[in-house]
Amino acid sequence: MAITSANQLELLQTAEAVAREKMIDPGLVIEAMEESLARAAKSRYGAEMDIRVSIDRKTGRATFTRVRTVVEDDAVENYQAELTVAQAKQYLDDPKVGDEIVDEVPPVDLGRIAAQSAKQVILQKVREAERDRQYEEFKDRAGTIINGIVKREEYGNIIVDIGRGEAVLRRNEKIGRESYRPNDRIRCYIKDVRREARGPQVFLSRTDPQFMAELFKMEVPEIYDGIIEIKAVARDPGSRAKIGVISYDNSIDPVGACVGMRGSRVQAVVNELQGEKIDIIPWNEDQATFLVNALQPAEVAKVVIDEEAGKIEVVVPDEQLSLAIGRRGQNVRLASQLTGLDIDILTEEEESQRRQAEFAERTKLFVESLDLDEFFAQLLVSEGFTSLEEVAYIEIDELLSIEGVDESTAEELQARARDVIEEQNRKALENARALGVEDSLINFEGLTPQMIEALANDGVKTIEDFATCADWELAGGWTTVNGERVKDDGILEKFDVSLEEAQNLVMTARIQLGWVDPAELEADAEEGEESEEGAEA
Repeated sequence: MAITSANQLELLQTAEAVAREKMIDPGLVIEAMEESLARAAKSRYGAEMDIRVSIDRKTGRATFTRVRTVVEDDAVENYQAELTVAQAKQYLDDPKVGDEIVDEVPPVDLGRIAAQSAKQVILQKVREAERDRQYEEFKDRAGTIINGIVKREEYGNIIVDIGRGEAVLRRNEKIGRESYRPNDRIRCYIKDVRREARGPQVFLSRTDPQFMAELFKMEVPEIYDGIIEIKAVARDPGSRAKIGVISYDNSIDPVGACVGMRGSRVQAVVNELQGEKIDIIPWNEDQATFLVNALQPAEVAKVVIDEEAGKIEVVVPDEQLSLAIGRRGQNVRLASQLTGLDIDILTEEEESQRRQAEFAERTKLFVESLDLDEFFAQLLVSEGFTSLEEVAYIEIDELLSIEGVDESTAEELQARARDVIEEQNRKALENARALGVEDSLINFEGLTPQMIEALANDGVKTIEDFATCADWELAGGWTTVNGERVKDDGILEKFDVSLEEAQNLVMTARIQLGWVDPAELEADAEEGEESEEGAEA
């Protein structure tokens, strides 16, 4: 088939029809046609030639041209597509390197193979344009809800028609007992939109906590208007969920607004989530108060928060334990997700036993170390003393405030405590030196002899070794593994060294060794302060 013998307007009509069907720009289809015709012409004239095709957007006439580029005399590599300045003088009056010489060449006859190849190029270009359009359309819709129609099921994954493309609802993103048939209507949350080798992929979810948050936004006008905000969501998909809400208008009850008249609003969400029970909880900035609310319907007797460890202990009456934990631990697990803290639940009896054990342990420490009778040791513990250091170095007035303690008794207590501590320090340094610890680490300011001994037992024996430690290796920390927080024990954790203190110690060691320039640290700190001030402004 010769291009000249075809109806030239048919090219434009075909391009417009394809563009309309695929909902892409007709210009992209025409560019694909131009590229396919150029590729076919190269197979006729030679692959080394630079053949280009231009289709007139009004008449549909295809123009075939050969392009040659002017290059330096010694830079000619392709004689079919390049020529020297001297050779170009027969075509141009004053040729320069980089100029192009364009000659029109006769149109080619498209044989069966060439026509098939051209068709493949066009289809490929159209598919790429379609993928780009789909990605551009959906990339900004991640985090929103979309309605679609089920097309088919593949290996447990649901393929959903979302109008201008397809999306995937993976097996693990479906609510457990849900099943779908072709042509069923489905509402999903757009979890992610990604470019992949086979085109843009739109990933849907019905189990994501934000799906429920978006459903509430659709059902509760106050949330949509920003009067009520959803601060936290936790779900056990298909079974139970908890949602924390706060109102910025004192006249509006956030829980009541989300429940609706006779429960109409929350029931609409429950129905969409296949009967998932939803606890709506008032948000509170105070973590303890919010947790007490989150553990409803269980009653809480006491809350103890360890902010550094990110853990929280909850004490409940003995008869409330099963209610607080919930079936298969569901209630406490959802409360933990909602607050972002690890929750340990104790009964009042268990907490009492633990307190008694701690009291007995501290009493024993003072009896054995300070040679006190049990009554006097218990008196110290009940007054809040937990270590020998507190007794040895506290202001003497604190000891005098204890009933029955006079000045001579207080001085004797402190003298005994200091003697014990000095003896412990001496033994710790002896052990550290026996393990090979160098004086550079022993003389490093900020480390006690017991700390140095602990470091030596862990293989840290020089200031260089210490400078290579990470702050969490010293102070300990928490790591999230498979959604669960795992404790990382620190070498100096038992000495109550905080993460910030560990950072300062390690950085001081690095400065002493010349690994870090203090001036650069100050400059970085000033830049950080300026950026924070700019953000606040």
